[in-house]
Amino acid sequence: MTARGFAAFPKVKRRVATTWWGKAWVKALEDTALDTTLLRLGRRYAHAGVVGPITVSPGRLHAQVHDDDTVYSTTVLVPELTEVQWGRFLDRVAEHAGHIAALLDNDMPRDLVAAAEESGVDLLPGIGDLEPGCDCEGWELPCRHAAALAFQVGWLLDADPFVLLLLKGKPEQELLDALKQRVAGPVGTRTPVVVSRDVAGQLPAKPGLPATTPVVLAVEPPPGYDAAELTALMEIAAKRARALLRSGTLDE
Repeated sequence: MTARGFAAFPKVKRRVATTWWGKAWVKALEDTALDTTLLRLGRRYAHAGVVGPITVSPGRLHAQVHDDDTVYSTTVLVPELTEVQWGRFLDRVAEHAGHIAALLDNDMPRDLVAAAEESGVDLLPGIGDLEPGCDCEGWELPCRHAAALAFQVGWLLDADPFVLLLLKGKPEQELLDALKQRVAGPVGTRTPVVVSRDVAGQLPAKPGLPATTPVVLAVEPPPGYDAAELTALMEIAAKRARALLRSGTLDE
């Protein structure tokens, strides 16, 4: 499946992006905006609950926005990564088990994004990367409807960084399959080790997936380790990666 649908957000008094990558998304919106007054109005629309269900697909966001008695079809387009860029990014992720664990735990490591940028892969949008569109009469970029949609997508990114990766061109399962192939090595030479989302309670299930759905990884244990030892090491890596990302210190 190459698209994901998200239920409409209810009316809220105030809500902002809280993760560093969600804030980076909002900053790209703000830096691109030609009219700060409309941007503030878009934020009010986001809080007012007038944005309908959001559809996220590669390179495209879409929602219907209710404004008085009119419903507008609103989109935001995002540049997708090329297959070459995806290869570079996946190579970076596969180099560190902690990066895989962090993504599955709904974290986007800063050093992963920085390493990707060094390889010519921009995961987060910059000035001009968000291309809003709407069938309203407004000519501003973005109009209040597209701004409302973009603000709410910042909230989606807070909860699940795979939303950003889908926008850049790859659905979650396709990414995980590609990572499994990279980590597994040549077929027929490895001992399978399956890591589930709930490995030792370290990686909680995402909504819509059973807690025991296997996602990664089939790998050949390094010399001197058996499968059980490798699984234990990965559990430790997941715990230490989460501690470092959340507090800046390793939980010994």
